Amino acid sequence: MSESGSTVPRRQLGRHLRDLRLQAGMTMPEAARLIERGTTTLQRLETGQTHKIRLLDIRELCSVYSASDVVTAGLLGLAQEASGKSWWHDYGKLIPEDFNVYVGLEAAARRLTSYSPDVVLGLLQTPDYARILARTASPTDTPDEIERRVQLKRRRQNILTRKRQPTEFDVVLLECALRRVVGSRQIMAAQLRHLADMSTRPNLTLRVLPYSAGIPLGDPVGMFTVVDFGLDKKNEPIEPSVVYLENFTGDLYLESQADVERYHVAHASIRRAALDETNSRSLLRQLARECAT
Repeated sequence: MSESGSTVPRRQLGRHLRDLRLQAGMTMPEAARLIERGTTTLQRLETGQTHKIRLLDIRELCSVYSASDVVTAGLLGLAQEASGKSWWHDYGKLIPEDFNVYVGLEAAARRLTSYSPDVVLGLLQTPDYARILARTASPTDTPDEIERRVQLKRRRQNILTRKRQPTEFDVVLLECALRRVVGSRQIMAAQLRHLADMSTRPNLTLRVLPYSAGIPLGDPVGMFTVVDFGLDKKNEPIEPSVVYLENFTGDLYLESQADVERYHVAHASIRRAALDETNSRSLLRQLARECAT
């Protein structure tokens, strides 16, 4: 593999390998011995600090850990993507669609900064709202497959409600996302009440960008999330921040400091144009009452 390249897939690959090893109940020396590699090599793989990734090592580790075919294919795809400076998670090619790269980043985040113009973000969706979206997006899925998708979103939401170090979440929703009916008016009423309730949590800041605010950036902007991983004891970033852009045909991850800063500035501009937290919560409860009648 190339000496240069994206740090996102390397770090994600390392996290998944570590999780698989722990699930298999193996120590690092035991796993390294089984694939006939040094413990230091495996350590560097798990921490995302290696630039030379052998696909053979990934295949053998997946075999040793009894990883599923989907997980194995996903990790091999991450290993290949690690050579790219900025990379697309392109469905149906290197990484299977069912292998969700972003979920791993989200789980490791200390702070998420998001904007969504069209839909309530997954971390804030009720099961009924999520279920309707899943059925619409994947009409050929079985009921069991739909429920697995819904349960995945529910597990992801634990990062906001856990007692120990819940993730900070600063989100702005365009008014469109609140007025667009998903499923039924009853489902929307429950979703809007849930948003209002969640907005009272100390780790969550939720603001609504009303139609009356116009276009704060001068150009329309799509859904984005800036993922920050916090600071270490030396006040240095634990990991470089990443911008996640969700697209219909794939996901884009931006890692340059200039890109990250640009999206932080964009979010700050949108946030200033939005309603404050109290008025946003009042609007959510008002819209919930309207949907319920």
